Amino acid sequence: MADLSSLKDLGTTEQAAAPAHVRKVDSLGRSYATGKRKNAVARVWVKPGSGKITVNGRDFTTYFARPVLQMILQQPIVAAARTGQFDIIATVTGGGLSGQAGAVRHGLSKALTYFEPGLRSILKKGGFLTRDSRVVERKKYGKAKARRSFQFSKR
Repeated sequence: MADLSSLKDLGTTEQAAAPAHVRKVDSLGRSYATGKRKNAVARVWVKPGSGKITVNGRDFTTYFARPVLQMILQQPIVAAARTGQFDIIATVTGGGLSGQAGAVRHGLSKALTYFEPGLRSILKKGGFLTRDSRVVERKKYGKAKARRSFQFSKR
């Protein structure tokens, strides 16, 4: 019967290093990420530039006319103090305008961390990297909607 002291030689004494976040940039100098919220999916490209934000081929102020949606979209850039430093190109499909703005925000946050890994702690603290997993509940049989019952009548 061998004692336990012989087992300590089997394992390495080095600790596994935490995963280092590396810069992911394509040949054109852009970083890409996909953002999701509700049923909306956004594909976002970030590259150094003058701060122009384009959503589905249009300026983001015309695509998202409500100031609240424009503010949601710009939150990661403001939090990272990178206003006017990046050109952002996004294509969004599915869902409504609110979900699309949230999807672009999520994708933009991920793309910023791929371009500048140092921003990850700031964006994570702000909650921009977390995917909002809330989606519409499915309709069940025997119900009018997901939970609403049909109207009850005694007669």
